[in-house]
Amino acid sequence: MNTDFSTREALDNCIVATEVPGLKAPYKGKVREVYDLNENSLGIVVTDRISAFDYIMRQAIPFKGQILNQLAKFSFDTVKDIVPTHIIDVPHPNVTIAKKCEPIPIEIVVRGYLTGHAWRTYKSGLRELCGVTLPEGMVEHQKFPEPILTPATKATEGHDEDISEAEILERGIVEKSLWNEIRETAFKLFERGTEVAAKQGLILVDTKYEMGLYNGSLTLIDEVHTTDSSRYFYLDGYEDRQAKGESQKQLSKEFLREWLMANKFQGLDGQTLPDLPDEFRIEVYNRYAELFEMLTGSAFKPHLETDINSTLSEIFQKFN
Repeated sequence: MNTDFSTREALDNCIVATEVPGLKAPYKGKVREVYDLNENSLGIVVTDRISAFDYIMRQAIPFKGQILNQLAKFSFDTVKDIVPTHIIDVPHPNVTIAKKCEPIPIEIVVRGYLTGHAWRTYKSGLRELCGVTLPEGMVEHQKFPEPILTPATKATEGHDEDISEAEILERGIVEKSLWNEIRETAFKLFERGTEVAAKQGLILVDTKYEMGLYNGSLTLIDEVHTTDSSRYFYLDGYEDRQAKGESQKQLSKEFLREWLMANKFQGLDGQTLPDLPDEFRIEVYNRYAELFEMLTGSAFKPHLETDINSTLSEIFQKFN
């Protein structure tokens, strides 16, 4: 970490919650806190919280919010020729000023490889995921013949749930012509993300997109191609590891899920959420920083924020 402060200071000054005087309490997601600034814009604060299995960990990860916010800004810039994005300004490492969009209540998940949730489903014996038929005879981490779209409902509480494209249309969640536009855009975004990753020696394995409508136009919101929304493998050695049946080297939150499972937690009833040791929190930070640097080609420079609420008050006054 930056030598201007100690590891202990970094661990003790994680941003886990915000409260800006004079503004209505924010909408709190798993990671982001969203303030209503005016009729056209939102103030989005990316905290250092981290979640897995739809549970927010009790301990936060130093500078994770800054890494995510800046990586999202970088990645939004790489795809803005494909679809408009919600970004207006990024005035602080943890803050994005964004267009106020009408969110589409579906997580748009694109998968290029049989990994993670898709593999767990496949390993259980099922050969269909979100209405998509999966080929027989595949092995973990194998590339699909073509990327697949596996949407999920975006739950306000509890777990997101898999849903097929047919169900989305049958239930009238999204109108057909708009869904076709979403579908086409998602695959174009995944193709671009794959190209950007490959140039930096990475494989974009799977990712989720969130979209909304701004003045009636489809707009990319939330985040894009970050460690929280995406899974990456190292390109170098991928084929060799596959041939040997070895685990793939990856940069994603899957290692947190694996750590939790090793500590007997998968978000199931009766299980106890374990605490994250300080050493592991630093390891997670290092993984996030590594992906940032690999994808952007720039060094991550952490900024120690000791009074986020005052800082936010000053920033939001300019946009309120």
